[in-house]
Amino acid sequence: MSFGGASRRARRDTAIRGASPARACFNALRLVGAFLPIAAALALPAAPANAASSDPPEWTQPRPPLHLLGPITYVGTRGLGAYLIRTSAGAILVDATMAENVPAIERNIRSLGLKLSDVKLILVSHAHFDHVGGLERMRHDTGARVLAGSGDVAALRSGTPPGETSYGVHRFPAVTRVSPVADGEQVRLGDVTLRAVATPGHTPGCTSWTMRVVDHGRAREVVFAGSMTVAGNRLIGNRRYPAIVRDYRATFDRIERLHADVVLPMHPEAADVFARARVGTLVAPRLLGDMARAARVDFERTLREEKR
Repeated sequence: MSFGGASRRARRDTAIRGASPARACFNALRLVGAFLPIAAALALPAAPANAASSDPPEWTQPRPPLHLLGPITYVGTRGLGAYLIRTSAGAILVDATMAENVPAIERNIRSLGLKLSDVKLILVSHAHFDHVGGLERMRHDTGARVLAGSGDVAALRSGTPPGETSYGVHRFPAVTRVSPVADGEQVRLGDVTLRAVATPGHTPGCTSWTMRVVDHGRAREVVFAGSMTVAGNRLIGNRRYPAIVRDYRATFDRIERLHADVVLPMHPEAADVFARARVGTLVAPRLLGDMARAARVDFERTLREEKR
């Protein structure tokens, strides 16, 4: 398959490396999406953005809650995913997104008839601004326990994202209380169990979370997918994350083997969540593997370009 000539690749590289961190996210999604018959890649790269950069407007546009399947309801904004899971002993929130979004997410939670104190656990996908900028406030407002992949805990506690990027360092509010989870560790609340799946590369502690849901009488494997895209991460000479290349490749291998009936990424457009929910096609067993293969192609292309 041909992906265009050298001049086209150069324009693509410029689109990512010269863009603001927020815009780099969308440019990278388009690049990886070009390798797929689906308009997505696994979760937009969570490159943080500051107030001076051009954040995609969808990141802070509120939307009403959307029930997806089983106990899972989407409570995030139009462009940043936050998922609420009801259990018999309270609720679990997957990601808190940006600080600006916390009031809207909290309104969505309350609109479901829940109190903020009903949220007992907050699970983290990875330590980048657009996914954890609002985490400390959400932790404070709910009193929930925060769980994150062990490789990202130091970053969360310091408010400094891990690794080195082409766009510099963009901090977020430090999380005063966060507990590490290991690969394969099970997290239980009431009648719901999730499993942490280490998917490092985008960050050292990037974590996907899996759970089984009964939907219309059928068991479905759901994956809350961490990011596999590169956008902005330095692959060569990353002194703060020297294992980044090895980790990315291990994650591609692992994700290709991971079964998912339903993929719920931290950027909903990465798996076309809203459209799939609307037309009843959330169940797509080949989607996660296709995303991993497309992300691998883009990663290897980026690595070759960095080596030149």
